[in-house]
Amino acid sequence: MHDAILSKFLQDGYLVLEDFLTEKEVEELRKEGEALTQNIPDESRKAVFSTTEAQQAKDKYFLESSDKISYFFEADAVGENGELVAEPKISLNKVGHALHWLNPVFKKYTFCEKVKETCFQLGLVDPVVVQSMYIYKNPGLGSEVISHQDASFLHTEPVKLIGFWIALEDATLQNGCLWFAPGSHKGGVHRRFIRNPDEKSEQLLIYDAPAPCYPTSNFRAVPVSKGTCVLIHGQVVHRSEVNKSEHSRHAYTFHVVDMNGTTYSPDNWLQPNPDQPFPHLYKN
Repeated sequence: MHDAILSKFLQDGYLVLEDFLTEKEVEELRKEGEALTQNIPDESRKAVFSTTEAQQAKDKYFLESSDKISYFFEADAVGENGELVAEPKISLNKVGHALHWLNPVFKKYTFCEKVKETCFQLGLVDPVVVQSMYIYKNPGLGSEVISHQDASFLHTEPVKLIGFWIALEDATLQNGCLWFAPGSHKGGVHRRFIRNPDEKSEQLLIYDAPAPCYPTSNFRAVPVSKGTCVLIHGQVVHRSEVNKSEHSRHAYTFHVVDMNGTTYSPDNWLQPNPDQPFPHLYKN
């Protein structure tokens, strides 16, 4: 990664790395993502993930998923009694948040030399992997992801958070590609999603400020082909729209934090299990 490419990342807050994975590597990850849909545990049946609703703010299943492989469904795929109203294969929103450590295939690619070299080129001294997700974005059910900053959810002081978002299928305008507001990472963290200090409240997680208003004219669509990796600065504002196509938009994504001189916020929703601390990228 030469200086011009690094400068573009620092200027825009995101960077597109085409052909990050080969077609064979993409297929191995995608097959593993499909395999996850075959044996969904019963306790995940009612776990819904939505960025437009507050379900996970009340959900211990979500809160305790940092060291597990947990399953989250689209809101429209779950009936009033928690039953699935569509096939499990197309009902899933995502599976997370410890795929990078507990699943051998995802672990292999998360800790591969390409990822390590990218982090090294970005100047990360002691990167740890804090979470990972397989995102399905299935046709007809793949929901909107509202405008947000990753640092709202995975906050550190100072912010040293980078997302790796790897397209396992072509991401297009029709099936819900990423949209970014270039340069928006330079304005600080706009709000936080934290553990509720009021332990008596049914709301386990809360936002500490109202949702900011981001003009749609600020955003730029970033369609990419499969095998592409999009690097995401922790403070850049980004979103994706509903999948309105007949094609899924599978992606594997994970987040790294450079722990060199950094404090991971104790009020983040995701906290490491003392018996399973965040794994160091360079040492695994």
